[in-house]
Amino acid sequence: MSAWNGNGCTQAPPEPFSTTFTFDWTKAPLSLNYRLHRMAEAKITKEIRSTMHALARRIPDLGRCRVELIWWVNDRRKRDEENIVPVLKALCDGLVDAEVVADDTPQFMKKEMPAIRFVQKRERASCFTFTIEEIR
Repeated sequence: MSAWNGNGCTQAPPEPFSTTFTFDWTKAPLSLNYRLHRMAEAKITKEIRSTMHALARRIPDLGRCRVELIWWVNDRRKRDEENIVPVLKALCDGLVDAEVVADDTPQFMKKEMPAIRFVQKRERASCFTFTIEEIR
């Protein structure tokens, strides 16, 4: 699809914004399986949220976006993907705090189910990646 630019030429619309952040957490900072005291859990949630807020300041207002959290692991132990949902939630709240989107409801943000992927240690150390893509 092309857009008319007013001087007789057409130009393609700009590509949708996309970026990926990498966090060097080797294990999930929050999990549905952890039995933390509510104050300890709140402190970790605030740290994740604040970190994302600081990183997201360079992201323009997207209106709507799609987010994806992947935990890259170096062993094949069994892990449940839904257990890292609290990490995804805190990261999404940080995007809202940074005013990248108005809210983290489905109207503004499409959250993919978190994924856990195996990767050889020589290719990549265990970490988390969080991808944000603009939806037009």
